[in-house]
Amino acid sequence: MWNVKEKCGIAGVYGHPEAANLVYLCLYALQHRGQESAGIASTNGTEIHIEKEMGLVAEIFNEERLKKLKGEAAIGHNRYSTTGESSLKNAQPLVVNFKYGNLAIAHNGNLVNAHLLRRVLEEEGSIFQSTMDTEVIVHLIAKSKCKSFKDSLIDALKQIRGAFSMVLLREKELIGIRDPWGIRPLALGRLKDAYVIASETCAFDLIDAKYERDIKPGEIIKIDEKGVESWFPFDEQPLRHCIFEYIYFSRPDSIVFGKEVYNIRFRFGVQLAKENEIEADLVIPVPDSGIVAALGFSRESGIPFELGIIRNHYVGRTFIEPTESIRHFGVKIKLNPVKELIKGKRVIVIDDSIVRGTTSRKIVKMVRAAGAKEVHMKISSPPITHPCFYGIDTPTRRELIASSHTIEEIRKYITADSVQYLSLEGMIKATGYTLESHPFCLACFTGKYPLKFQ
Repeated sequence: MWNVKEKCGIAGVYGHPEAANLVYLCLYALQHRGQESAGIASTNGTEIHIEKEMGLVAEIFNEERLKKLKGEAAIGHNRYSTTGESSLKNAQPLVVNFKYGNLAIAHNGNLVNAHLLRRVLEEEGSIFQSTMDTEVIVHLIAKSKCKSFKDSLIDALKQIRGAFSMVLLREKELIGIRDPWGIRPLALGRLKDAYVIASETCAFDLIDAKYERDIKPGEIIKIDEKGVESWFPFDEQPLRHCIFEYIYFSRPDSIVFGKEVYNIRFRFGVQLAKENEIEADLVIPVPDSGIVAALGFSRESGIPFELGIIRNHYVGRTFIEPTESIRHFGVKIKLNPVKELIKGKRVIVIDDSIVRGTTSRKIVKMVRAAGAKEVHMKISSPPITHPCFYGIDTPTRRELIASSHTIEEIRKYITADSVQYLSLEGMIKATGYTLESHPFCLACFTGKYPLKFQ
């Protein structure tokens, strides 16, 4: 179960009288990408209005707030903090007024040289209002010596390194940007005469927009009353799509990096079954992260699939814990085993990853306490041994259990009868590529970072 912070979701709409409402719906579909804060900025052609708050999309935006967001173009953002503390000042979109007029920006990703750039900018007199790296981009645009907004934007983007899928809003245009490595996803859609940009295509489905294509790595698209204009100002780089978009982050009903997430996740499970045959009575997923891979594993192995663990979908933070100690309370408030299914069975539990191992340990003990005869933990990705610097707030390497423990040691810690991970080669094979020709960033498994942290 992936229990670290990730990513952010971004969306933009141009050319629709209900632009802000549509962005709200897109953010609603992208809520899984960030539950810390949300914001929407819209333009009526002369000014930009912003509404943002801490919390979930549906909690923040009511009819009254959305009515304030007038205009036919808007952008939005769901946030999980990767760089910058959790506070309203770090909620996006970020709106500024400078020499080129009003600008709103929303960013998914993480800049590996943000700290270096920020230090230089502060020494030159820049004053920062937040601690997020997105503000660095705004200062670079503002300080550029170029004579146009387009050239200033390109000048700024050429100075940053890392993952940056972004939407920008000016009074009369919407801009979408993707970094040259294509680390984070960004897609372009159409809704009749309007254009839509979003992190995932599931956002298009909710508003009946048609998926047109991915915004290409290294591409900047500008959408205004004349239509779509595209620029490729960066030097070409090797593609490094984040493999965890397929393993966990993206919704299974999305098309990401040009492929259907559900199909790839299913094939992870199929490949996992091929790599290690084992006798068992039942395959159960850790919901919701392990469901699709477990279906693939069951199909390939012939072992029956059952929803042996039920998830409470209405859980937020609980502020009350019972005074009397309840074993594994934190996990049990979210997950509960179906005892009649599990009792006396040899059970395979499928999940997408093991991070620290603490949650997996509680799940194994919970399934065993429900009467399982054997509990075998199978993971539809390789061991995570290194932290990410490109938009995922992973633990330090010391906290990642696979960085310092063998598989046998992990098995003993989580108290399972066996532990099996999907092989690196098998994972890549399931995506349709080979280890020699794949377009993915695998740094969290290999420690080979495509962009060095500065």
